[in-house]
Amino acid sequence: MTMHTQFNDALQASLGFAQKQTSHIEAGVYAIRYPELNYAELVPVDTSAGEWSKSVTYYSMDGAGAAGWINGNGKDIPVVGANMEQHETAVYTAGIGYSYGYEEINQARLLGVPLDSTKAGLARRAYEQMVYGVALNGDAVKGFEGLYDYTGVPAASVTADGTGSATAWSTKTPDQIIRDVNALITGISTTTKETELADTLILPTERFNYIASTRLTDTGMTILEFIQKANVYTAQTGQPLMIRGKRGLLQKGAGTTARMIAYRRSPEVLKLHIPMVHRFLPVQIEGLQFTIPGVFRLGGLDVRLPKAISYGDGI
Repeated sequence: MTMHTQFNDALQASLGFAQKQTSHIEAGVYAIRYPELNYAELVPVDTSAGEWSKSVTYYSMDGAGAAGWINGNGKDIPVVGANMEQHETAVYTAGIGYSYGYEEINQARLLGVPLDSTKAGLARRAYEQMVYGVALNGDAVKGFEGLYDYTGVPAASVTADGTGSATAWSTKTPDQIIRDVNALITGISTTTKETELADTLILPTERFNYIASTRLTDTGMTILEFIQKANVYTAQTGQPLMIRGKRGLLQKGAGTTARMIAYRRSPEVLKLHIPMVHRFLPVQIEGLQFTIPGVFRLGGLDVRLPKAISYGDGI
C-alpha cells in the first residue's frame, strides 16, 4: 500500500468522523435560542416563498369606506376605496459556516472525544445577528429598510412640555411620560379611523431602563408597571401591551433623537421574508481543512400597512 493510498484512507476516515460529528453538533446548535436576538418576537417571519425565489411581490394599502342604506332593488351599493401600491423586494443569498483542521479532526477521532461545537455555535449566532440587523435596521448595500426607520411610517416628536420645553423623558414627570406613550398608541387608532390599534411598543434600552426603575410618586409601581396596566391598548382589549427595550433606537429619531415605536404586530402589517432559513451543508474537504458551509436566503422586511406603525421621536 502506497503512502498516497494510506493518506486517502485516513482522509476518508476523517471525513466520515467529521460528517457524523457535525450532524450531532448542528442538532444542538439549532436548538439554541438567543433572547437578545429575538427578531421573530418583534417582526412576523415569512418563510413561505420558494427557497430560490428571486424576489417577493407585496402590496402596501391605504383604504377607507363606509356602509350605508341602499334601495333593496338599487345598484348604488357603496364600495370601499383603496390605494394599493405594488412593491417587489429582492431575495439574496448569504452565508456563514465553520471549519476544522485535519489535525483537529484526527486528534478527536483517535481520542474518541466529540468535536468542539463552539465554531458551529458562533456561525449560527452570526446568522441570527445578521437577520436581526436587517429586520430592525435594514441593509444599505441591498437597499433593505428596517423597522426602526421605514419609509412611509408616520413620525412625530412627542409633546415639548418637559423642563424648558424639552421633549426628553428625563425632563418630564411620570404622568407626562405615560401620556406620551398613550398618545402614540391613540394616534395610530385616530389616523386609521380606529381600524388599527398598536399592541407592541419598542423603546430604546436606555429609556426602557429608566421607566423600569423610576417609581411614580403616589404609588409603589414603576412607570413601566403603570403603563403595562393603564395603556390604551390594554384598556380597549383586555390584552397586555408588549413592551420591549432594544438597542439602536437612541439616535433614530429626527435630529438624532431617541425614538419609540408603536405598531400592531401582525403579518398583515409587516413581515420579514426568509425564503431559506440558515442551514449547514455537507462537509467539504479543502486542502487540509474540513469546511462546513452555511447558507441562507433573505428578502428583507416588508411593511404592508405603514399607518399601523408610528414613530415617536425626542423621548
